[in-house]
Formats: sequence, structure tokens, C-alpha cells
Amino acid sequence: MNWNAYSMDFKKTKYARFMNNRVPSNKRYQPTEYEHAANCATHALWIIPSILGSSILYFLSDDQWETISAWIYGFGLSGLFIVSTVFHTISWKKSHLRTIEHWFHMFDRMVIYFFIAASYAPWLNLRELGPWASHMRWIIWIMACVGTTYVFFFHERYKIVELICYVIMGVFPALVILSMADRDGLFELILGGMFYCLGMVFFKSDGRIPFAHAIWHLFVAIGASIHYYAIWRYLYRPGSTEIKTSR
Repeated sequence: MNWNAYSMDFKKTKYARFMNNRVPSNKRYQPTEYEHAANCATHALWIIPSILGSSILYFLSDDQWETISAWIYGFGLSGLFIVSTVFHTISWKKSHLRTIEHWFHMFDRMVIYFFIAASYAPWLNLRELGPWASHMRWIIWIMACVGTTYVFFFHERYKIVELICYVIMGVFPALVILSMADRDGLFELILGGMFYCLGMVFFKSDGRIPFAHAIWHLFVAIGASIHYYAIWRYLYRPGSTEIKTSR
């Protein structure tokens, strides 16, 4: 008896309701009904908290740059959860909406680049940076535009390249923290980044782990929550000791 084949057949039977088989790298994974529901719920639940949290930062803003940064971060944060939820809902109930589904799938990938840029915006705008690091304020948005252009032309064609782009954009701007005179919040930034990185294991595990994409969503939500806490505590909370950029 081929025990490996038997084991694989057993797993397929055991998880048949919750997980479809793997697909080739150039094709999209098709979630089960249970996975579709989980994919929608795990980001829909964070829409209202993200909007409320962004509003809190706006009302705590003391000057123009804090207000601008709160708006940018708020749009990036809430936009991520809104676009993701809409895409997964359309994907679940697609029927005659295949064209719309395709475009929202692209938007779902594109918004990740702008979410990363928006997550860095408060730190880059409100903290004092060294001469070389200050250029990152606009470089990160160029990176977001390049990533968006890549998705537009090569959507779902080179998945590993897209993943590498996300990692580079998520890690590279963090290097400017080394030039900050005030490094309060560094622990939270690293911790949140670790959740994003660990979540990528599940992001690439559709067809291997049941509800892998929904688990990835939860890692994203936890990472985003930790980063929001750091922004609120060290940049916006009354009495915080951040060093503002002179403008």
C-alpha cells in the first residue's frame, strides 16, 4: 500500500468541505463556500473599527501635518479592509459579475501597496529624519505606484514576484528608523511586521491548510492593530513625547 497516497487521499476527504485542491501557479485558487464566508468575515469585522480608529487620530491632530497624516493613514487602513471585503463578497456571489470580480481582485492586490505606504506615512511625516532618510517620504509612494502598475500588467502571472515586491516595500522603508532620534514605538513596529511576515506563510498555503487565506486576514488585522496602537500612543496621544519634523 502506498501510505503517502493514502494519507493524501485521507486529508482530501477529511477537509473536502473546507479546502479545495492546490492550483497551478498561474491560476487562482477557488475557495470553498466555508472559506469564502471566512474570507469575507475576517476583514469585514475590521471596517468599522478602522474607520473609528482613523477618526480618533484625526480629532487628536494638533497641526496640519498630523491631520494630513491621519487622513492618509485612515484611508489606507480602512481602504484595505473595505476593498478586501468587497472583493471577497463579489468572488463568493460572483455568478454574472466575472469582469467586476477580476477588477476588484486587481484592486485588492493594488491597495496593499498603498496600505503599506499609508502605514509608514505618520512615522515619516511626524518624526525627525536624517538627511538621506527624509527622501523616503516620497520614495515609498513611488514604490506603491510601481507596484500598482505591476499588478495592472502582470496580475496573477508571477505570484512569487508580487510577494517579493510586498516584502521589499514592507521592509525597506523601515530602515529609516535607524536615523530617527526618537525610536519610541520601534518594538511595536517590529512586532507588527513579524505578524505580517508570519501571515505570509498562510497567504501562500491555499489548498494546503484549511481557511489559509482567512488566517492570513487575521494576521493582517493583528499586525495592523499593533501598528495602529504604536501610531496612537507615540505620535498622537496627548502628552506623547514624539519629535516633530520642523517644516
